[in-house]
Amino acid sequence: MAEDPVWSNIFKKHRVVQENIFSVLKRLPIFQDLGYKELKAVERILHRRTYRADEIIFKEHEPGVGMYIIESGKVNITLGKENKLLVLLSNGDFFGEMALILEGQRTASAIATEPTKLLGFFQPDLFNLLETSPKTGNKILTRLAQMIAERLRLGTIENRQLKTKLNQVKSELDTLKKAKK
Repeated sequence: MAEDPVWSNIFKKHRVVQENIFSVLKRLPIFQDLGYKELKAVERILHRRTYRADEIIFKEHEPGVGMYIIESGKVNITLGKENKLLVLLSNGDFFGEMALILEGQRTASAIATEPTKLLGFFQPDLFNLLETSPKTGNKILTRLAQMIAERLRLGTIENRQLKTKLNQVKSELDTLKKAKK
């Protein structure tokens, strides 16, 4: 499946090896500016979750409370009642990070496709970190903003390309209609 700039982890170096939590955190762009002690502090506040194959992690339109990091397993990110697959994520990938800063509904569903272990990093954890360790919290927020901006930039480019293609098709249809008259 081709990388989707909106949903895929465009920052991931593709490895499928089982890693310890600290190693996973160290590689994630959202935590890349953190030092050893800061990463250890984040590691202590993560919430472990385990899901069975085909178990729903969250549904589209539910309130978002935070992000998940895949420690092991695979997760489908899907859209709509027909569960249109947007991307398949695996070890070291993360999803749901917009819920760290934006209170609102989930824009897609997340479903474990096999037994999956996740690490949850939730909005109250981030806000608490901002109060207790502002420097660490701000590093995370800065990286989060950069990641979201990059995804938005890539999505904008893709949207522009799709609009250009749509206009070309419309033009061709208009030409065909005029030729039939």
